[in-house]
Amino acid sequence: LLRHHRSGSYDYNGYYLLLLRHHRSESMAEGKQKTGQLVLYSYWRSSCSWRVRTALALKGLEYKYKGVHLINNGGEQHKEDYVEMNPTHQVPTLVHDGFVIGESMAILDYLDTAFPDTPRVFPKDPKTRAQAIQCAQVISSGIQPIQNLKILLHVKSKLGDQEKVEWGRRWIASGFESLEKLLVKFSGKYCVGNEVTVADLCLTPQIYNARRFKVDMKPFPTILKIEAELDKLSAFVESRPDKQPDAPEAASG
Repeated sequence: LLRHHRSGSYDYNGYYLLLLRHHRSESMAEGKQKTGQLVLYSYWRSSCSWRVRTALALKGLEYKYKGVHLINNGGEQHKEDYVEMNPTHQVPTLVHDGFVIGESMAILDYLDTAFPDTPRVFPKDPKTRAQAIQCAQVISSGIQPIQNLKILLHVKSKLGDQEKVEWGRRWIASGFESLEKLLVKFSGKYCVGNEVTVADLCLTPQIYNARRFKVDMKPFPTILKIEAELDKLSAFVESRPDKQPDAPEAASG
Protein backbone atom coordinates (compact mmCIF):
# COMPACT_ATOMS: atom_id res chain seq x y z
CA LEU A 1 0.00 0.00 0.00
CA LEU A 2 2.84 2.40 0.77
CA ARG A 3 4.53 3.78 -2.30
CA HIS A 4 8.37 3.70 -2.05
CA HIS A 5 10.12 6.73 -3.47
CA ARG A 6 13.60 6.64 -4.98
CA SER A 7 14.75 8.66 -2.00
CA GLY A 8 13.93 5.68 0.23
CA SER A 9 10.99 7.39 1.94
CA TYR A 10 7.36 6.24 1.86
CA ASP A 11 4.30 8.15 0.69
CA TYR A 12 2.41 8.24 3.99
CA ASN A 13 0.00 10.92 2.73
CA GLY A 14 -1.08 8.68 -0.14
CA TYR A 15 -1.54 5.78 2.27
CA TYR A 16 -3.72 7.90 4.55
CA LEU A 17 -5.92 9.07 1.68
CA LEU A 18 -6.37 5.49 0.48
CA LEU A 19 -7.53 4.38 3.92
CA LEU A 20 -9.88 7.36 4.18
CA ARG A 21 -11.50 6.60 0.82
CA HIS A 22 -11.92 2.95 1.80
CA HIS A 23 -13.59 3.93 5.07
CA ARG A 24 -15.96 6.33 3.34
CA SER A 25 -16.94 3.79 0.69
CA GLU A 26 -17.87 1.29 3.39
CA SER A 27 -19.73 3.65 5.71
CA MET A 28 -21.66 5.50 2.99
CA ALA A 29 -22.58 2.56 0.76
CA GLU A 30 -25.88 3.24 -0.98
CA GLY A 31 -26.36 6.34 1.18
CA LYS A 32 -27.53 4.17 4.07
CA GLN A 33 -26.24 4.24 7.63
CA LYS A 34 -24.86 1.21 9.41
CA THR A 35 -27.27 0.57 12.24
CA GLY A 36 -26.74 -2.87 13.64
CA GLN A 37 -29.63 -5.13 12.70
CA LEU A 38 -32.99 -3.41 12.32
CA VAL A 39 -36.03 -5.57 11.58
CA LEU A 40 -39.48 -4.08 10.99
CA TYR A 41 -42.58 -6.26 11.29
CA SER A 42 -45.11 -4.50 9.11
CA TYR A 43 -48.28 -4.88 7.06
CA TRP A 44 -48.28 -3.15 3.69
CA ARG A 45 -51.47 -1.14 4.30
CA SER A 46 -51.06 -0.52 8.04
CA SER A 47 -51.10 3.21 8.82
CA CYS A 48 -48.92 2.78 11.90
CA SER A 49 -46.36 0.68 10.03
CA TRP A 50 -46.35 3.23 7.23
CA ARG A 51 -45.30 6.00 9.66
CA VAL A 52 -42.28 3.97 10.74
CA ARG A 53 -41.33 3.00 7.17
CA THR A 54 -41.28 6.68 6.23
CA ALA A 55 -39.10 7.56 9.21
CA LEU A 56 -36.62 4.80 8.38
CA ALA A 57 -36.44 6.01 4.78
CA LEU A 58 -36.12 9.65 5.84
CA LYS A 59 -33.26 8.75 8.18
CA GLY A 60 -31.54 6.55 5.60
CA LEU A 61 -31.55 3.52 7.90
CA GLU A 62 -31.24 0.04 6.43
CA TYR A 63 -33.66 -2.55 7.77
CA LYS A 64 -35.10 -5.97 7.06
CA TYR A 65 -38.81 -6.07 6.24
CA LYS A 66 -40.97 -8.86 7.63
CA GLY A 67 -44.59 -8.87 6.51
CA VAL A 68 -47.33 -9.72 9.00
CA HIS A 69 -50.63 -10.32 7.20
CA LEU A 70 -53.45 -8.95 9.33
CA ILE A 71 -56.24 -10.89 7.59
CA ASN A 72 -54.97 -14.22 6.21
CA ASN A 73 -55.64 -17.25 8.41
CA GLY A 74 -57.34 -15.12 11.01
CA GLY A 75 -54.43 -12.69 11.15
CA GLU A 76 -50.75 -13.53 11.56
CA GLN A 77 -50.51 -10.93 14.34
CA HIS A 78 -52.33 -13.43 16.56
CA LYS A 79 -49.76 -16.20 16.15
CA GLU A 80 -48.07 -17.28 19.36
CA ASP A 81 -44.53 -16.31 18.34
CA TYR A 82 -45.64 -12.83 17.28
CA VAL A 83 -47.76 -12.23 20.38
CA GLU A 84 -44.80 -13.22 22.55
CA MET A 85 -42.89 -10.41 20.87
CA ASN A 86 -45.80 -7.91 20.79
CA PRO A 87 -48.65 -8.68 23.23
CA THR A 88 -50.94 -6.05 21.62
CA HIS A 89 -51.47 -8.28 18.53
CA GLN A 90 -50.68 -5.25 16.37
CA VAL A 91 -48.10 -3.91 13.95
CA PRO A 92 -45.58 -2.41 13.72
CA THR A 93 -42.90 -4.02 15.83
CA LEU A 94 -39.27 -2.94 15.53
CA VAL A 95 -36.36 -5.11 16.62
CA HIS A 96 -32.94 -3.47 16.93
CA ASP A 97 -30.11 -5.85 17.81
CA GLY A 98 -32.53 -7.90 19.92
CA PHE A 99 -34.28 -4.92 21.54
CA VAL A 100 -38.02 -5.12 20.82
CA ILE A 101 -40.41 -2.18 20.77
CA GLY A 102 -43.97 -1.73 19.52
CA GLU A 103 -46.32 1.22 18.95
CA SER A 104 -45.42 3.56 16.13
CA MET A 105 -45.02 6.72 18.21
CA ALA A 106 -42.68 4.97 20.63
CA ILE A 107 -40.68 3.56 17.72
CA LEU A 108 -40.36 7.00 16.11
CA ASP A 109 -39.12 8.49 19.38
CA TYR A 110 -36.65 5.61 19.76
CA LEU A 111 -35.27 6.14 16.26
CA ASP A 112 -34.69 9.83 16.96
CA THR A 113 -32.84 8.98 20.16
CA ALA A 114 -30.92 5.93 18.94
CA PHE A 115 -29.77 7.62 15.72
CA PRO A 116 -29.20 11.26 16.71
CA ASP A 117 -27.19 12.09 13.59
CA THR A 118 -30.16 11.40 11.29
CA PRO A 119 -33.00 13.82 10.45
CA ARG A 120 -35.27 14.21 13.47
CA VAL A 121 -39.04 13.72 13.29
CA PHE A 122 -39.60 15.21 16.76
CA PRO A 123 -38.25 18.78 16.60
CA LYS A 124 -35.84 20.00 19.27
CA ASP A 125 -37.51 23.38 19.69
CA PRO A 126 -40.12 22.86 22.44
CA LYS A 127 -42.88 24.90 20.82
CA THR A 128 -42.44 23.36 17.38
CA ARG A 129 -42.22 19.91 18.98
CA ALA A 130 -45.48 20.47 20.89
CA GLN A 131 -47.28 21.60 17.74
CA ALA A 132 -46.00 18.60 15.77
CA ILE A 133 -47.07 16.17 18.49
CA GLN A 134 -50.46 17.88 18.77
CA CYS A 135 -51.15 17.39 15.06
CA ALA A 136 -49.81 13.85 15.12
CA GLN A 137 -52.03 12.91 18.04
CA VAL A 138 -55.15 14.31 16.40
CA ILE A 139 -54.53 11.50 13.91
CA SER A 140 -52.85 8.78 15.97
CA SER A 141 -55.14 9.11 18.99
CA GLY A 142 -58.27 10.77 17.60
CA ILE A 143 -58.86 9.46 14.07
CA GLN A 144 -56.94 6.28 13.30
CA PRO A 145 -57.97 4.14 16.32
CA ILE A 146 -61.68 4.68 15.60
CA GLN A 147 -61.28 3.23 12.09
CA ASN A 148 -58.67 0.62 12.97
CA LEU A 149 -59.10 -2.86 11.49
CA LYS A 150 -60.49 -4.54 14.62
CA ILE A 151 -63.01 -1.72 15.16
CA LEU A 152 -64.15 -1.89 11.54
CA LEU A 153 -64.51 -5.67 11.69
CA HIS A 154 -66.64 -5.32 14.82
CA VAL A 155 -68.85 -2.66 13.21
CA LYS A 156 -69.22 -4.85 10.13
CA SER A 157 -70.19 -7.90 12.20
CA LYS A 158 -72.88 -5.92 14.04
CA LEU A 159 -74.19 -3.53 11.39
CA GLY A 160 -72.99 -4.73 7.99
CA ASP A 161 -70.45 -3.72 5.38
CA GLN A 162 -72.12 -0.46 4.30
CA GLU A 163 -72.26 0.82 7.86
CA LYS A 164 -68.57 -0.04 8.23
CA VAL A 165 -67.74 2.25 5.30
CA GLU A 166 -69.97 5.03 6.60
CA TRP A 167 -68.39 4.69 10.06
CA GLY A 168 -64.88 5.13 8.67
CA ARG A 169 -65.89 8.04 6.45
CA ARG A 170 -67.68 9.87 9.26
CA TRP A 171 -64.84 9.75 11.80
CA ILE A 172 -62.07 10.54 9.33
CA ALA A 173 -63.98 13.58 8.02
CA SER A 174 -64.72 14.75 11.57
CA GLY A 175 -61.07 14.47 12.56
CA PHE A 176 -59.88 16.22 9.40
CA GLU A 177 -62.15 19.19 10.17
CA SER A 178 -60.22 19.76 13.40
CA LEU A 179 -56.84 19.02 11.83
CA GLU A 180 -57.41 21.42 8.94
CA LYS A 181 -57.95 24.28 11.40
CA LEU A 182 -54.71 23.47 13.23
CA LEU A 183 -52.73 23.21 10.02
CA VAL A 184 -53.94 26.62 8.86
CA LYS A 185 -52.19 27.99 11.98
CA PHE A 186 -49.10 25.76 12.08
CA SER A 187 -48.20 24.79 8.55
CA GLY A 188 -45.60 26.11 6.17
CA LYS A 189 -44.47 23.80 3.43
CA TYR A 190 -45.31 20.85 5.70
CA CYS A 191 -47.59 20.32 8.70
CA VAL A 192 -45.50 22.40 11.09
CA GLY A 193 -43.30 24.92 9.38
CA ASN A 194 -40.92 23.92 6.62
CA GLU A 195 -39.34 20.77 8.08
CA VAL A 196 -40.81 17.27 8.01
CA THR A 197 -42.04 16.16 11.44
CA VAL A 198 -43.92 13.33 13.04
CA ALA A 199 -47.15 15.10 12.03
CA ASP A 200 -46.35 14.58 8.34
CA LEU A 201 -45.54 10.92 8.95
CA CYS A 202 -49.01 10.48 10.44
CA LEU A 203 -50.82 12.58 7.84
CA THR A 204 -49.93 10.70 4.67
CA PRO A 205 -51.38 7.30 5.71
CA GLN A 206 -54.53 8.98 7.00
CA ILE A 207 -55.12 10.72 3.67
CA TYR A 208 -54.77 7.32 1.99
CA ASN A 209 -57.43 5.91 4.31
CA ALA A 210 -59.66 8.92 3.71
CA ARG A 211 -59.66 8.13 0.01
CA ARG A 212 -60.31 4.43 0.69
CA PHE A 213 -63.45 5.48 2.57
CA LYS A 214 -64.38 8.03 -0.10
CA VAL A 215 -64.09 11.09 2.14
CA ASP A 216 -64.74 14.33 0.25
CA MET A 217 -61.35 16.08 0.47
CA LYS A 218 -62.42 19.42 -1.02
CA PRO A 219 -63.08 21.01 2.42
CA PHE A 220 -59.45 20.37 3.41
CA PRO A 221 -57.25 22.48 1.08
CA THR A 222 -54.40 22.83 3.57
CA ILE A 223 -54.16 19.07 4.01
CA LEU A 224 -54.11 18.63 0.22
CA LYS A 225 -51.45 21.33 -0.17
CA ILE A 226 -49.18 19.56 2.33
CA GLU A 227 -49.81 16.19 0.68
CA ALA A 228 -48.62 17.59 -2.66
CA GLU A 229 -45.34 18.71 -1.07
CA LEU A 230 -44.78 15.39 0.74
CA ASP A 231 -45.37 13.48 -2.50
CA LYS A 232 -42.20 15.13 -3.87
CA LEU A 233 -40.01 13.49 -1.20
CA SER A 234 -38.43 10.12 -1.99
CA ALA A 235 -38.85 8.86 1.59
CA PHE A 236 -42.60 9.29 1.30
CA VAL A 237 -42.71 7.66 -2.13
CA GLU A 238 -40.75 4.53 -1.19
CA SER A 239 -42.79 3.96 1.99
CA ARG A 240 -46.15 3.82 0.16
CA PRO A 241 -48.18 0.61 0.55
CA ASP A 242 -47.87 -0.44 -3.09
CA LYS A 243 -44.05 -0.32 -2.82
CA GLN A 244 -43.90 -2.91 -0.01
CA PRO A 245 -42.81 -6.52 -0.57
CA ASP A 246 -46.03 -7.93 0.93
CA ALA A 247 -48.33 -5.74 -1.18
CA PRO A 248 -50.59 -7.76 -3.48
CA GLU A 249 -49.85 -7.52 -7.20
CA ALA A 250 -53.05 -5.56 -7.81
CA ALA A 251 -51.86 -2.84 -5.45
CA SER A 252 -48.33 -2.63 -6.83
CA GLY A 253 -49.45 -2.84 -10.44
